[in-house]
Amino acid sequence: MKFLKPFLKKSIATLLVIQGALLSQELLHVNVKGVEVPVVFEQSTTLPIVSLQLVMQVAGSIEDGNTPGLARFVASVLGEGTKTLGAVGFAKKLEQRAITLSANAGTETLVFELGALKEAFDEGIVHLNALLQEPNFTKESVEKVRLMTLGSISRRASDFDYVATTALRELMFEGTPLAHPGLGTSASIKALGLKEVEAFFRTHMDLSNAIVVIGGDLSQEEAKAYAKNVLATLEVGTKRPLPYAQVTKTPKVSVLQKPSEQAYIYFGAPFYMQSGDADSHKARVAAFILGESGFGSRLMEEIRVKRGLAYSAYGKISINRSSSKFTGHLQTKNENKDEAMVLVRSVVEDFVKGGVSEEELAQAKRFLLGSEPLRTETLSQRLSRAFFEYYRGFALGYSKEQLQKIETLSLEELNAFIASHAEIAQLSFAVVTNVDAAQ
Repeated sequence: MKFLKPFLKKSIATLLVIQGALLSQELLHVNVKGVEVPVVFEQSTTLPIVSLQLVMQVAGSIEDGNTPGLARFVASVLGEGTKTLGAVGFAKKLEQRAITLSANAGTETLVFELGALKEAFDEGIVHLNALLQEPNFTKESVEKVRLMTLGSISRRASDFDYVATTALRELMFEGTPLAHPGLGTSASIKALGLKEVEAFFRTHMDLSNAIVVIGGDLSQEEAKAYAKNVLATLEVGTKRPLPYAQVTKTPKVSVLQKPSEQAYIYFGAPFYMQSGDADSHKARVAAFILGESGFGSRLMEEIRVKRGLAYSAYGKISINRSSSKFTGHLQTKNENKDEAMVLVRSVVEDFVKGGVSEEELAQAKRFLLGSEPLRTETLSQRLSRAFFEYYRGFALGYSKEQLQKIETLSLEELNAFIASHAEIAQLSFAVVTNVDAAQ
């Protein structure tokens, strides 16, 4: 594969020149009420738009406590506008100026997203501040969101991918906040009231845990001014530690009987790497070869191409601040579920023991380096990447450094890395199947 080296070097050099022209993210800080709040910023004059995200750390579902679904429920109630305008009136005000404003809760964070044309962005800031100061926390809003959430939970009871995913989380993260579904359960949502919604919002919106991400057609000074404007509405608060949920080291199997036409097989294992690790590029390449690349990946080749047991089979490595894991999934005939599970175990064990080939590494490099420009086409993509670089402990611009590391990664280095992570073979399985059909 020596002929690939000049091609890859030329590709990465060209890519870095392109990215250097496009990416100019900066990490700024603004002082509000004595708190230094980080601001991730990119100036982009390609289009007359501005985008802002107010990120509250340690405010996602990992903070649900004994009430699964609480963070996402609060985010949904925030979608009901302000008390002054109500849900309909607030939505009309935004629509009149083509302003987008939403709140979303993930595992670790609660995020407000604001976007508008530059000429309407000042008005967007006004509406965001109003939402922060007087969200439409009323019994009527809570009941509306409760009914919608219960409906979603009910519909997902027949979504067997969701059922299997939820069961796998329970196995992998037993005894931790991540064992619960982010959407919540029927029991937890029914028990929620206005008091719990207001308390969560009040205790998780503060300067000490805030990050601002802003970019578009504006200057650095304008970005700082907008950030200060929004942050001024928040109390100081105190820095919250982010819990870390360890994946179980003991492989477990959970089989759920459902009227499914196929077996839904979800699997997962620990992956011992912390967010911000210098070897993250090796994990990215290893995961691509094992299961993320679709056709050509080990899982797809062995399970679908060679044996025809499934239409598709995927696996990925997720390295977050609150957890790190290897997970994957496939669907197969009910009667083939046991064979498919044995095969998944075998593929992962062989991957750890035997590593990858020179050709597999070369193919991974070609794709990861060649497809990189597609990941930075839009302002939203670039701001999201910059935020996660900072949030996960890397310097801004690390993605370019990671590409360079991938380009120079040797087969020996990668295989030594894979061999050092034998924990990914400690697989737990959650299976949804029609047991009668399998007999």
